[in-house]
Amino acid sequence: MFRGTVALPLFVVAAAAQTQSAWGQCGGNGWSGATECTDAYYCTHANDYYWQCIPGTDPAATTTTSSTLSTTTTSDVETTTTVDSTSTTAETGTVTQTGSTAGPTLVDGWYWIRAVVDPNYHNYLQTSPMGVAGQAYIDDASNAGQFNIADGQLVYNTGAAPLYMHVENPDDKTQRKLTTWFAEDPTDYGTFEFQGDTLTWSVDDIDRQNNAAWLVCEDQELFVNTGAYAYLTPEGCADQTIHSYGGSTASV
Repeated sequence: MFRGTVALPLFVVAAAAQTQSAWGQCGGNGWSGATECTDAYYCTHANDYYWQCIPGTDPAATTTTSSTLSTTTTSDVETTTTVDSTSTTAETGTVTQTGSTAGPTLVDGWYWIRAVVDPNYHNYLQTSPMGVAGQAYIDDASNAGQFNIADGQLVYNTGAAPLYMHVENPDDKTQRKLTTWFAEDPTDYGTFEFQGDTLTWSVDDIDRQNNAAWLVCEDQELFVNTGAYAYLTPEGCADQTIHSYGGSTASV
């Protein structure tokens, strides 16, 4: 009788590490793709079904205690509360004050954007309702949005899927006012850039005299000014430049 040991081959397969691109999905129920983000981004919880790569570094989990349930003292955490307790439990993630916006405290890696001259001194970029796709406004600090620029896109941090600023592409390229709005899809018309702290927009088929010139018109709606700053200003509008601001809250 033959007695011996049969050696079975052992195969070890090493999968190449995968990383998700900026703003891509990196987790959630049923997700089987990459869970690590590209450099300078980290994976943050948007909801149980969607985690997203956002700019910055992953903050440590923190616990804070507050005398009220309506605010949080932590700048880059998600808060959960119960109505019969005065404690606020903070978990790693994006601040969500109402579930649809990034909250009243600035998240690390993001900026407020505001006007700095009258009649819109320290009015802030936002949508109405706050954090929802629609017309862009420069208005009261209480509804200020949080923004950054990535790959030429002006991105609105809503606390869930981001929104992107769009600028009207007119048939008449001499048109003085170009409407601006936020939508779920990135824009394919023009490029946003911070020059210092000043927000600019440029596009190949419009020769703007000042890429930092904006207009705030009736109902606080924001427009791109294709002409000169403070010259032949359209009726009902005010010339503005708008700037990033990194304070912890939207100061008035």
